[in-house]
Amino acid sequence: MGRLDGKVAIITGGSGGIGAAAARLFVAEGSKVLLADINESVLKDLTGELGSENADYIVADVTSPEDNQAMVKKAVERFGKVNVFLANAGIEGTVKPLHEYPLETFDRVLAINVRGVFLGLQSVIPAMLQAGGGSIVITSSVAGVVGSPGFSAYVTSKHAVIGMMRSAALEYGSMGIRVNTINPGPIETRMMRSIEEMAAPGAGQQVKAGFEAQVPLKRYGLPDEVARLMLFLASDESSYTNGSVYVIDGGFTAA
Repeated sequence: MGRLDGKVAIITGGSGGIGAAAARLFVAEGSKVLLADINESVLKDLTGELGSENADYIVADVTSPEDNQAMVKKAVERFGKVNVFLANAGIEGTVKPLHEYPLETFDRVLAINVRGVFLGLQSVIPAMLQAGGGSIVITSSVAGVVGSPGFSAYVTSKHAVIGMMRSAALEYGSMGIRVNTINPGPIETRMMRSIEEMAAPGAGQQVKAGFEAQVPLKRYGLPDEVARLMLFLASDESSYTNGSVYVIDGGFTAA
């Protein structure tokens, strides 16, 4: 008996480290999954690994209303309904002082990290209401609860989706849809490799060591550890959780 038996989940950012880990765990726990991302080759490989009876994919740009609608339409046509939505797509932007931050990069980060979540929720909520409710899990970040020098666009975007989550939780809780965020700290992913390199080109390992020194557990988290929190929030075990911020950071923000 799996913890997600009978459920259907859509995962945006499905080809990335956390999204792929969640997909594997969700399928292992009985869910059907539709993966959405822009990297078709990775999506195709992951779907093949999970099995066509359990998973499918769609190439989708989360900033596009049409792509979001097509994503939900495909999930319903393929698997019959939508119970879980992981709004997990996101980018880090660049590392620059605010007064030097490129406007086009700022706009791109906000488009993917905020507009993308908004459009995803707009598209998936009607299907969830038709299914009788569900669980929405938005990937924010520790950057959604604290500031970080040089990351003004990313920090702004991750604070913003917490506000969106709280509004949605109040609007749809009475209709059976729960909405929460998860807020990872440093995790072993492509995004952290990119951040390390941007922070100090050619000295990524030293940057990583510096981040790890700030974590009481003295290490980065793993995508599987984040996926297990997503699993809890997607499952009926979290049936009374709504409108909450779930930090998973090894104690990074405890001070």
